[in-house]
Amino acid sequence: MRIVGFFRQCLIAALGGVIPAATVSAQPFPDHPVKLVVPFAAGGGVDILTRVLSEKMGQDLGQPMMVENRVGAGGNLGSDYVAKSKPDGYTLLVATTGTHAINPVLFPKLPFDAKRDFIPISLIAAVPNLLVVGPRLQVKSLQELIEFAKRSPGKLSYASFGNGTSNHLSGELLKMQAGIDVVHIPYKSATQAVTDLLGGQIDFAFVNMPLALAHVQSGKLNALAITSAERNASVADVPTMSQAGLNDFVVESWYGLMAPKGTSLKTIDVLQKATAQALLDQKVRDSFAKNGAEVRSDAGDAFDSLISSERARWTEVIERAKVNVD
Repeated sequence: MRIVGFFRQCLIAALGGVIPAATVSAQPFPDHPVKLVVPFAAGGGVDILTRVLSEKMGQDLGQPMMVENRVGAGGNLGSDYVAKSKPDGYTLLVATTGTHAINPVLFPKLPFDAKRDFIPISLIAAVPNLLVVGPRLQVKSLQELIEFAKRSPGKLSYASFGNGTSNHLSGELLKMQAGIDVVHIPYKSATQAVTDLLGGQIDFAFVNMPLALAHVQSGKLNALAITSAERNASVADVPTMSQAGLNDFVVESWYGLMAPKGTSLKTIDVLQKATAQALLDQKVRDSFAKNGAEVRSDAGDAFDSLISSERARWTEVIERAKVNVD
């Protein structure tokens, strides 16, 4: 009996040593900070909104959401980094129209597959562009801009945030629909483009609302039109492109969260719920609205369907305009 009691005590002691370790290893996701990779420079529209969202999501998840800017190749470097990251939910991509609807068409030899290598988590926002002119160009409307360009073909220049970006393709769409000849000047970052626009080195640009709004409200840039289907309350006096004279000109940049392929459905579910909860927060919604962004929370298959339809749309524009990244 004493021997049995001895072994029983040993077994209890052994189990006592195992149970705490098992409890630690089974802690729910997340148990350490989550990295949100923004594949564009700090200070741009996607970066501004991501930082607003990440703060609230971090609070709800109980772990910090750390924003990391990995810049280069029109968003491809950051996308590639996430595609090759461990699929554990701790490294996520802030995907955009550019990274997942445009770049796969422009870059036929990407080191990752934009469709197969990611799992869509949730959209977070849709952001229109403002067609803005700098202080050098004294035009007051879209029609005046078009008339000026037709009188002086090849004289006006417009900035983009890089070859193949939505800002660039918006300019190409304007050229096609209005029948004008203007010069495209690609920049490496949004902030550099806007700086030159403010300084008068560039005539006009399609600029994401979060980045353009403060300059428009201060009078440093003049907004001729907005690329959304309806007017925006932040710039209620600015007409849509259709109202200004170009029908069917609707361009919105969307932003959303994605995880590397192989991330567990359980982890995806946690992230989807945390994103949806954060997007319902009034402070987040007010901050998005202040920056001219509309909250979007389409998740999973709905998000995936949007990407497919957007890719088809921009493929047509790229082919018609013969856009390349050389």
